[in-house]
Amino acid sequence: MPSTALDSDRWRSTWDEVMAGFVPGMAGLESAIAATVEAVRGGSPRRCLDLGGGPGVLASRMSARWPAGRVTMVDLDPVLLSLARAAGVSVIDADLDSAAWTGLAGGGYDLVTSVMTVHYLPPPAIRDLYRRCRRVLAPGGLLIVADLMPDDGLPSVMRAMDPSPGDAAAEMAWVQWWSDLSQAQEFRHLMAARADVFRDRVPANFAGTLSWHQAAARAAGFTETGLIWRDGRHAALACAAPLAK
Repeated sequence: MPSTALDSDRWRSTWDEVMAGFVPGMAGLESAIAATVEAVRGGSPRRCLDLGGGPGVLASRMSARWPAGRVTMVDLDPVLLSLARAAGVSVIDADLDSAAWTGLAGGGYDLVTSVMTVHYLPPPAIRDLYRRCRRVLAPGGLLIVADLMPDDGLPSVMRAMDPSPGDAAAEMAWVQWWSDLSQAQEFRHLMAARADVFRDRVPANFAGTLSWHQAAARAAGFTETGLIWRDGRHAALACAAPLAK
């Protein structure tokens, strides 16, 4: 039987391929995140937190790009957390729909990211998440939220892009990834734990517009908000925490 580490490499690689189907511009998004935070900080961030980081693929890339920094991720899924841990990612097992993760994560982060995560949460929980992110950031720190975030200034264009040409294939790849993993003996106990965690959780599938997210961020105390990346209906919003007085 392959080792857990080898399995982690395999499943994280195929996960990356699946996510690229949902967000074809993922490489550009990650470049935009890195370029933005490096410009703001004048160099590498010291502490980064990735919310809903799944198997830790983005966290690993941030660690490789900023080796002197410390990168931590938060997730709730037992399967994905096990893959992240096996790859050496520092993880926090916590629910983003609860205030508990802020105590576990601490504060003073230069960068907090959330990529393809907030659409799982209902609008009140997303507003709470913005407030909690504001609290864990260092003065002048950045929150970058990337998700389905239609431009409400172009409603007809956004409707024409929904669904995108690759959506059906991406959804099939997602289902197949989980089906294949569930057949692997070393993940069966984790799949059972995952079923327990998500038994009563129904994804909200909320696709708030860009202006909705900006309003939520400003209400949470972010002094500046703006778009740093867009690919069709997906976008990345950067939110700057106020500088210390």
